Amino acid sequence: MQCLNVDLADRSYPIYIGADVLSDGSLLQRHIAGRQVCIVTDDTVAPLYLEALIQKLADYRVSSVVLPTGEAYKNWATLQQVFDALLADRHDRRTTLIALGGGVIGDMTGFAAACYQRGVDFIQVPTTLLSQVDSSVGGKTGINHPAGKNMLGAFYQPKAVLIDTDSLHTLPAREVSAGLAEIIKYGLIRDAGFLAWLEQNITALRSLDATTVIHAIERSCAIKAEVVAADEREGGVRAILNLGHTFGHAIEAHQGYGNWLHGEAVGAGMVMALDLSCRLGWVTDAERQRAVALIAAAGLPVAPPKGMRVADFEQLMAVDKKVLDGQLRLVLLHGLGSAVVTAEFDADVLRQCLLGFE
Repeated sequence: MQCLNVDLADRSYPIYIGADVLSDGSLLQRHIAGRQVCIVTDDTVAPLYLEALIQKLADYRVSSVVLPTGEAYKNWATLQQVFDALLADRHDRRTTLIALGGGVIGDMTGFAAACYQRGVDFIQVPTTLLSQVDSSVGGKTGINHPAGKNMLGAFYQPKAVLIDTDSLHTLPAREVSAGLAEIIKYGLIRDAGFLAWLEQNITALRSLDATTVIHAIERSCAIKAEVVAADEREGGVRAILNLGHTFGHAIEAHQGYGNWLHGEAVGAGMVMALDLSCRLGWVTDAERQRAVALIAAAGLPVAPPKGMRVADFEQLMAVDKKVLDGQLRLVLLHGLGSAVVTAEFDADVLRQCLLGFE
């Protein structure tokens, strides 16, 4: 087992990574302050892991909430089910919420923890590759609005993140590819050496080779921890973690949440960000092709959905969280391994980029 630390002063917390991490109940228990626990999961994950997790918490008063699966349920109505259960079971402000599932469960559980009695503890137990390398780390929590993804939420850090790589073996191949999108992102924005390693090991990653996967998760989490420690609330550098996400969130909203997986939309979005960076002269065409080839090799789409028009992107990107004072900012690349958050791009070049994908 490997252990990283997210360095945020009094809000610092560990990330445990390894096979069969959840078999050690004491690892989880050391991060639970009170005697009450509420496990929040979904109806896909619950049959696989819920009962085993409850058994690891035999000395606590444990309740659980099983939510419907999918991005389509990442909304107020579903979140209310968590609050209803906490109140019905009389959870106090020393309770600990445990997010057992993918990114949707992690985001909603964290948001519920931030709100319930003005803030209670929570622990992330991510069970998908995407949530293990991205959404479980960094304290971004929230829900979707029909007009935009993750537009309602809070920055709220967990007490710990427990990443058990054994859980990945129940994932369909499509979910594995979705997680690889975020892993590739880390190489593109901050670590060209890691990007080269990914090119050499993408087949092993798709087949979930244990040693390869653990290294990829560890490096991804380490990069994210560094960025979050430098900019917890996304006032500056942390926004580089959103490479491809402005385009990708527009795709998700346009297609209906859940029809494209988040990682699939990010994969296509990164291709679009690479295209724009190339048109601006910030990456070479050879670099663009190299990165697009890796995204395709991960089993991800390399273009937005057919029928999505320039006007669709322009309307949906206008409500992106990186818009400041009415000005759209994008995460683009100055070479592979170096990202920048900028509004300094020609709007006509952006429009030509979008037209190129119609």
